[in-house]
Amino acid sequence: MTSPATGLLAVIDMQRVFADPGSPWSTPRFTEAAAGVRRLLPAYGDRVAFTRFLAPAGPDGAWRTYYEQWPFALQPPDARLWQLADEFAPHARHVVDATTFGKWTPELARHLGPEGRLVLAGVSTDCCVLSTALAAADAGVEVLVAADACAGADDDSHAKALHVMDLYRPLVRVTTVAELLGEAGGTEPGSSAGEPPE
Repeated sequence: MTSPATGLLAVIDMQRVFADPGSPWSTPRFTEAAAGVRRLLPAYGDRVAFTRFLAPAGPDGAWRTYYEQWPFALQPPDARLWQLADEFAPHARHVVDATTFGKWTPELARHLGPEGRLVLAGVSTDCCVLSTALAAADAGVEVLVAADACAGADDDSHAKALHVMDLYRPLVRVTTVAELLGEAGGTEPGSSAGEPPE
């Protein structure tokens, strides 16, 4: 029997604004990241939090310049672009919203179990995943980044962000979906031990 995976799985910003190929913020490999997230969800059960990036009602400081560059994003929290992608909305029992790239907020911290382990997946590797990982690590949290359940603005940015995060060992460790599922002591349906599905 498969044991539950250890820690909290934080699924970062798997939203329409990053999934839609026509969006200015489209993440090219969103579907590949989504496939990795789908493989992880059963192992974490109720120990999953989905995050959403939202625009502030009124940007302050350097955020004003940011939203001058991306005015399309100045929409209210209930706007369609901020909704979780359809495939994840039914799984989102715990949702953490933030107007910052980093999602390591007091609310997310409250979801973290006593083991203090945070597993990150989602988009984008080189922005919100990276910002969340480093902030959580600074707080003394063990952070694992599921590389094949993340996607960046492009492949090069994804690879560079993973490299930067892995420099923070042992606070941050880059891993894979198969390794995380292996730690939980189980294999996925249709796969042999050590052989993750395509």
